[in-house]
Amino acid sequence: MTFTKTWRCLFNTASFCLLTFSSFSTFAQEQSFAEWLAELKDEALGQGVSEATISAAFALVEEPIPRVLELDRSQPEFVQTFTDYMRNRLSDARIKRGQSLLVEYQDLFQRITDEYGVQPHYLVSFWALESNFGDFTGGFSVINALTTLAYDPRRSDMFRRELLTALRIIDEGHIPVDQMSGSWAGAMGQCQFMPSTFYSYAKDGDGDGRIDIWNSVPDVMTSAANYLSQNGWNAGERWGREVTLPANYDYTLTGTGVRKTVTEWNSLGVTRVDGSPLGNAEMQGSIVLPAGSRGPAFLVYQNYRTTMVWNRSTFYAISVGHLADRFVGGEPIKHMPSYEERPLSRSEVIELQEILNAQGISVGNPDGIMGSRTRAGVREYQLQAGLPTDGYASFDLLESLRTL
Repeated sequence: MTFTKTWRCLFNTASFCLLTFSSFSTFAQEQSFAEWLAELKDEALGQGVSEATISAAFALVEEPIPRVLELDRSQPEFVQTFTDYMRNRLSDARIKRGQSLLVEYQDLFQRITDEYGVQPHYLVSFWALESNFGDFTGGFSVINALTTLAYDPRRSDMFRRELLTALRIIDEGHIPVDQMSGSWAGAMGQCQFMPSTFYSYAKDGDGDGRIDIWNSVPDVMTSAANYLSQNGWNAGERWGREVTLPANYDYTLTGTGVRKTVTEWNSLGVTRVDGSPLGNAEMQGSIVLPAGSRGPAFLVYQNYRTTMVWNRSTFYAISVGHLADRFVGGEPIKHMPSYEERPLSRSEVIELQEILNAQGISVGNPDGIMGSRTRAGVREYQLQAGLPTDGYASFDLLESLRTL
């Protein structure tokens, strides 16, 4: 999901699958659900939402949905590797379908490109990765899901705002209550916008006076293009490209925190993936290593950074760019790892974090999430150990830490 969504990870079944409403109440608000809902309705009325909309929206809302809370609490057992992530998203069938849709909607895409400056193959790539071209938009009632998450105190303020915004969207006639479906976290439609993102960026692309990101392809594409445009998309640049690093490359010069011009990267010996020079240009880029020093390297530009606003996942941002390239005849990634990497489980990531902390390399509270602070800690350890400082936490690195 974008920050616009609340985060789109792939969740497995939680360890407490048989969650009941009574068990939910042990960590819910002290206020009863009925009392809380009555206050929420009053707040919606105070914001100008009609009584008719409120009545229709909550007609079938009787209690929080255990399955939504189960999904909210679950975490995948293993941290997905870059190879697995890309393999699951770049099938030949998906590439061919995307190419077909670019032809089918070429007039629409030309109009959107002229107005928003977002190239068609990127829009189709987001469409593919968000909902498989609209095939999978989520099977939850957005109102029911957001009501559950807003009542749960863990992130209640955020989801309460999203719920109130969803009511405004219904009240303005964009979508009937019974058709406002989405993910368990409230991400909606073929572009999986949260209500707040819909309200800020969604556009009426077909001119019918309402915005339907569930069923109208013009509305979906125009909304996505407006979102990207408003967040810094550059019509004159590509997202990035796979590159080859020199043998003596300084791996501290990796990550989006390090920016250099194409000319500067060229002078450091970075080449195109086929070995030819990058050439000279003043646009800023960063080197990203999604699978560490043993995997592919990418030189990424502003449009990659904008993709990271949509979804703050390195894997996601690379998959959007690379899939878009494949739609227009680009080659597969050349330097994918030739071995099947053993992924780390979340408990192993916690173990890695605990070891780093014990060695005086602070990575914060061990939480099993491979965030920027943990990657910085890994890089510090690698520097001390004389390893390539790519900040990549592999199973081999964990095993070396276990010997300390």
